[in-house]
Amino acid sequence: MRGIVEIFRGIPDPRTGNATRHKLEEVLTIAILAILSECAQFTEMELFGLEKADWLQTILELPHGIPSHDTFGDIFAMLEPKAVQRSFMEWVETIREKISGEIVAIDGKTICGSKDVAKNKRAIHVVSAWASQNGLVLGELAISEKSNEITAIPELLRLLRLKGCIVTIDAMGTQKEIAKTIIERDADYVLAVKENQPTLYHDIADYFASEMEAIKKCGDYAITSEKSHGRFEQRECYVTTDISWLIGREEWENLAGIGMILSERQKIGSDTVEKAACYVIYSKASMTAMDISLAKRQHWGIENNLHWTLDVIFNEDDSRMRLGNSAENMSVFHHLAINLINSEKTSKGSLNLKRKRCMLSQDYLLKVVGCS
Repeated sequence: MRGIVEIFRGIPDPRTGNATRHKLEEVLTIAILAILSECAQFTEMELFGLEKADWLQTILELPHGIPSHDTFGDIFAMLEPKAVQRSFMEWVETIREKISGEIVAIDGKTICGSKDVAKNKRAIHVVSAWASQNGLVLGELAISEKSNEITAIPELLRLLRLKGCIVTIDAMGTQKEIAKTIIERDADYVLAVKENQPTLYHDIADYFASEMEAIKKCGDYAITSEKSHGRFEQRECYVTTDISWLIGREEWENLAGIGMILSERQKIGSDTVEKAACYVIYSKASMTAMDISLAKRQHWGIENNLHWTLDVIFNEDDSRMRLGNSAENMSVFHHLAINLINSEKTSKGSLNLKRKRCMLSQDYLLKVVGCS
């Protein structure tokens, strides 16, 4: 178990005195094994430990037996979240495959159940980075009470290794300082433009309204379509690097071009067609219309493959962990569990099925944590 234990060994132990009788790295190892095996609460972690005690004794030292649910709860409440996040991100870099041009999507998610009305404590909001081709959470950062996504995103970006990647962010993160930070991290950006940047938005929208046909003839155009989940969707992407006319272009670090994606969505069997236009700015001049279209498509992987998984598979929004840093630290452990499962390639099936297999098979559980 040395590999998985090492993830936690560098985290400072916040406990003192007799409270340290259980080794911190072993308590946290049992916690991640339990989470992988569909145990969500601290009482379930204790139950997992008691039911698996004979087996756990063969892979961990456990000098004082299985920790109680109070021990799990106290530790998660007391651990310094930034130390947990730092250990997590350092571990991710040891398993991450370096892919040039990989799309790294940045987006935020609110953990609704962490809101505590009685203590006037707002729900925790976490900004995460998702590497699309690796299928990994690269890192996360919880937003403080007095902050927001606009200030948190640059802080997260500075913690990540992004050289050669393309960072995608929705309109909330389309800010000059964020674009500059991405370039400083030796990466490129594709940023959505909406009406929170009114001048930029209307200038780009007006340009494409008059130049669509000319752009299509020049070849800076791509069209894709797909049929899935009972609907048909078609997307047309137009791009141009001819932005000498764009007022304020010099304020956006390394701005190379602008793009528009027109999408049409229709439910199979329905006559109703939903139409929408999405505008972007981007920094890598060599990106084609197809590249931009794929980048925007892959951006939604953070919603479909991460946020949906946290809500539906890990029931994160239903969690009532509110004491101390519990919710924030548990978010990191959920991300760790997702990364471990996604990194296990020998077993076919959904993430949910893999968790059930972890619950049923100790051998498979060891394989998921990289110890078999």
